[in-house]
Amino acid sequence: MRIAKDTVVLLSYRLTTLQGELLEEATAAEPAVYLHGGYDGIFEKVEQALEGKAAGAEADLVLEPQDAFGDYDAELVRMEDLDQFPSTVEVGMQFEGVTEDGRHRLLYTVTDLAGGKVVVDGNHALAGLGLRVQCRVEAVRAATAEEIAHGHVHGAGGHHHVH
Repeated sequence: MRIAKDTVVLLSYRLTTLQGELLEEATAAEPAVYLHGGYDGIFEKVEQALEGKAAGAEADLVLEPQDAFGDYDAELVRMEDLDQFPSTVEVGMQFEGVTEDGRHRLLYTVTDLAGGKVVVDGNHALAGLGLRVQCRVEAVRAATAEEIAHGHVHGAGGHHHVH
């Protein structure tokens, strides 16, 4: 079977920085699973490269920031009053919040604490970085009607998103 819209793809992969630092991987023994066809379970550029491929196919792609986690946006770094946070707040903690315009919900990471202020950053940790994805298609199957309706894979390995 070939990869097409509404197929389930089992994928082994290595996600690295362009300098070769390993960020994430899935092995053939424990592959990532995603629903193919624009369901946001995988980077769009990787999905495009895998379209029409069958089990055993491999891809080696360089993703520019806009193809991965986006460009770094300095507007997403905010300084907030310490009293808006729990007393246990520390660098590295994450909090859900809205952008200053109130239009988007983001996960903010605490990056600094100083002078009664908390610096939070709504950028993804990998924003602004080019990445390399090396992957191999381990298996392809037709998606069930329920998986298509829900927009993600169910069962063994389901709800596992390469993202």
